Amino acid sequence: MQTRRAHLAGLAGAAASALLPRFAGAQARGAAGEPALGAPAAPGGPPAAIAPSIPAEGIGRGIRHVSYSDQGGRPDGVQVMASRGHLYVGHMFSDGVTVLDARDPRALKPVHFFSTPYTRTHHLQTAGDYLLLANGANLARSQRYDNSRDYFENTLADSLGKREPFRAGLSIFDIAKNPAKPREIAFLEMRGIGVNRLWWAGGRYAYVSAHFDGFTDHILCIVDLERITKPQIVSRWWLPGMHRAGGETATNPPGKRYALHHMIVAGDRGYAAWRDAGFTIHDVSDASNPKLLAHLNWSPPYPGGTHTPLPLPSRKLAVVADESNADFCAKGTFYTWLVDVRADDNPVPIATLPTPADRDYCAMGNFGPHNLHENRPGSFQSEETIFATYHDAGVRVFDIRDAHAPRETASWVPPVPARMIDPRPNVARGALTCDCYVTTAGLMYVTDWNAGLHVLQYEG
Repeated sequence: MQTRRAHLAGLAGAAASALLPRFAGAQARGAAGEPALGAPAAPGGPPAAIAPSIPAEGIGRGIRHVSYSDQGGRPDGVQVMASRGHLYVGHMFSDGVTVLDARDPRALKPVHFFSTPYTRTHHLQTAGDYLLLANGANLARSQRYDNSRDYFENTLADSLGKREPFRAGLSIFDIAKNPAKPREIAFLEMRGIGVNRLWWAGGRYAYVSAHFDGFTDHILCIVDLERITKPQIVSRWWLPGMHRAGGETATNPPGKRYALHHMIVAGDRGYAAWRDAGFTIHDVSDASNPKLLAHLNWSPPYPGGTHTPLPLPSRKLAVVADESNADFCAKGTFYTWLVDVRADDNPVPIATLPTPADRDYCAMGNFGPHNLHENRPGSFQSEETIFATYHDAGVRVFDIRDAHAPRETASWVPPVPARMIDPRPNVARGALTCDCYVTTAGLMYVTDWNAGLHVLQYEG
């Protein structure tokens, strides 16, 4: 009888073997005289990457480039939301949010920037009249690491090298009266290192990934927004071993980080991604008492980094992306999984999305999945067409009508950034395509950690 672990290996094995010759070739090039992958270009400099010839508008297949914005001189974009003719972009390093007038997508106009000193506000949600914003420590400055990989391999509570006066919690803004200038109307403090990400589609509850004092890392926090100016925490949930102050013993192995990236809710079910701790399904019909229904983890043998858990409720599927978090494929290949969730208590991986193989992305920097377009209300919604970001491999579009045999149908490869905004010295200079928001008309707003925002048109 085949075990679940053997089944997982069979799903991803073919794609992984396809990457091996290209990665080996890249290593051989380094040995032949070019900079070895992962080696500094110069003493103290960032790791060298093989920079391909990609034009400023990128290379599209089934996707057309429309325009570009450096977001008012702050090109370090992470999550992007579209509402009321404007885009709201959270920043990774610039401590704030940029608002762009997007009524003409061919010429985005930065109209406002707001921030809190030393506070990272890289994730946000909009719905109706409001914007919800994550607040937490700017970890690129507060942590003691000089590269991106260590952030993903160490417990958050043990990672801060210095404490700056950041704000930790959830802020709420009115965007109805003046979409160009959000006005803060409430702030819910969460004492700790802060909020990572959240899911809120306009209902009563927001589902927040937050660190609280006494915990090892980000946990689930459900916030009641019935009185929008008086938000209240109604419950918290975490994996066993995360409540250090409560006497729990950590269960994560060395080099593995157990932390909630975020949860997405469909109906009364919550689907959650826990980085190296995998994927969970919860009954959230009672917001004051979320109940675990299933916990599935494919790391090991796979690298982990489980990031985005997109439910497709009418098909009883979930698309689950593992975020690649090491330059030059140093940890192997990361995958995006299709999971059968017909049985809440027994989710089963049935396929992986095809790994891009049109060029040697391992040699270009960080290669692998990051985000998925999340089918938000008011945006492009499909349970058959999936938009995914793949760091230096850009954006990929997949047809999953046959869930057991998904196929890539369109792609866009980004240019290499002219300079890095990331202050950490040992990060490869390469594209880091981060988020992709798709409108009902197929316009795609695509961010990069260092290289601004591209507007694309899906032509599928």
